[in-house]
Amino acid sequence: MKTKMLNILSILSALLFLNGGLNKLFNYIPVPPDLPPALVADNAAFMEIEWLMPLVAIVEIIGGLLLIFRKTRAIGALVIFPIMCGILLIHATVAQSGLPLAIGLSLILGWIMLDSKNKYLSLLD
Repeated sequence: MKTKMLNILSILSALLFLNGGLNKLFNYIPVPPDLPPALVADNAAFMEIEWLMPLVAIVEIIGGLLLIFRKTRAIGALVIFPIMCGILLIHATVAQSGLPLAIGLSLILGWIMLDSKNKYLSLLD
């Protein structure tokens, strides 16, 4: 039961990361008009660095694809971890309305990483 739940949550979070990465590349989700001014300023600053958003998008897409499959889930969690830290910090400091989703995704990622701890420990040997 626990493995089944982790598989379902991993696939759902992978789909969220895939959607986020693809949206960064193709901009198909409209930007809400009521974004906080600080978030708009942060996004404008990120967009000034031309290579940053495509890099984040590619990492989200690769990490999302890796999270889907059980064999690659551990490395996918490591790939997504820095992106998730950024998402969590942005929502904790600037856009608190997205904080529940960011915390939920962080908890799922933490569960995946905790479930994969033996794979990570073998890297340290």
